[in-house]
Amino acid sequence: MKTEKTNLLVVHNASQILTLAGGPQRGPVLGELGLLENGAVAIQSGQILAVGDSSSLLAAYPDADRCDAGGNVVMPGFVDPHSHLVWAGDRADEFSLRLEGKPYMEILAAGGGILSTVRATRAASLAELVDESRLRAQVAFNYGTTTMEVKTGYGLTLESEIKQLEAILILNQEGPLELIPTFLGAHAVPPEFHDCPDDFVDLLCREMIPGVHAWWQTRVPDLPLPFVDVFCERGAFDLAQSRRILETAKDFGFPLKIHADEFENLGGAALAAELGAVSADHLVKTSLKDIEALAGSGTVAVSLPGTPFGLNEDEFTPTKTLITAGGLLALATDTNPGTSWCESMQFILALACRKMGLTPAQAIAASTINAAAAVGLQDRLGSIEPGKQADLLILNVNNYQQLGYRFGTNLVSIVIKRGRCFPVC
Repeated sequence: MKTEKTNLLVVHNASQILTLAGGPQRGPVLGELGLLENGAVAIQSGQILAVGDSSSLLAAYPDADRCDAGGNVVMPGFVDPHSHLVWAGDRADEFSLRLEGKPYMEILAAGGGILSTVRATRAASLAELVDESRLRAQVAFNYGTTTMEVKTGYGLTLESEIKQLEAILILNQEGPLELIPTFLGAHAVPPEFHDCPDDFVDLLCREMIPGVHAWWQTRVPDLPLPFVDVFCERGAFDLAQSRRILETAKDFGFPLKIHADEFENLGGAALAAELGAVSADHLVKTSLKDIEALAGSGTVAVSLPGTPFGLNEDEFTPTKTLITAGGLLALATDTNPGTSWCESMQFILALACRKMGLTPAQAIAASTINAAAAVGLQDRLGSIEPGKQADLLILNVNNYQQLGYRFGTNLVSIVIKRGRCFPVC
């Protein structure tokens, strides 16, 4: 292959192409893969030019470089719409504490959990933060994630949060993994505000959100503003505090996300729907009323099955109820050092099939076109359609149902990002 020397490439001889054409999928249509047998994809200048059967496209573009899929599956690259990829240190000691029966929120209240990573991340230099996070980004890419949302939230000061945003921008510039930034200054109440959390909310609204906005407009004025997120949860930020933070962010023009209902149903999902947030994430304890609010909105429900699995809990997002209500469901890894150190969307698919009752087809749709909607990029990513960015995977299996069925191994043989081929060793 000469994919770096030409702007035209035909990926051919695919047993199945999963096009996922037609946009995000709600309710009973979730899992419509748009499957094309013996298919091919023509790519030019990093974009999808045409999709069709192999013989027709090879005849139409006889001078194109060729990539033989080897009779295997070709599908869109995974979009991971919720991660905390950039951090320093680890929390292996807390894993042992949880196995001994200590609850996660109790560890957080004692200064562990998120706050433990805050201390390590504050202490790390920008170069150290980039170096540690780059390794995780490469693992995610090798396992088929071509776009990943990445949150700050391990600094909790304006200076440290901007350091995380800078690390995200550097890693995105390096590539090949495309990173979508989110400012999560409201991840936890920092220890210096332990006795006065409302004062920290004041700081977020008066200084940190405006400060991030001003820095971003100076640093990368041509890029869209990052998302702003808040952890709406007992022991973090209550519903009123979350509303104030998100409304302040919205006034500055930031698109919104929310962590909601991981441990208690505080109403964060309904708040997300009300404010027009792009997604509401976690959603383990979400009530039927809040599910119906999500289903009646454009807000994507992002499930993170790696988190309850990592916490050794039995309850997962009530996806059957959400699908029946007509909601938009996406899947994500929640890659983070405390509860879900997992960069593999393939493993998340396997969990979703076993713990949430999704079929492989539903899980694939939730990890591609719907996941793209959860970062507002469904018009550019998440499906194999002419005009979209050429982010594809060639698997080493000939039937898509192997995804979800198999786990603990990598089924990706080649990642194609913006039309460039990256073989997976």
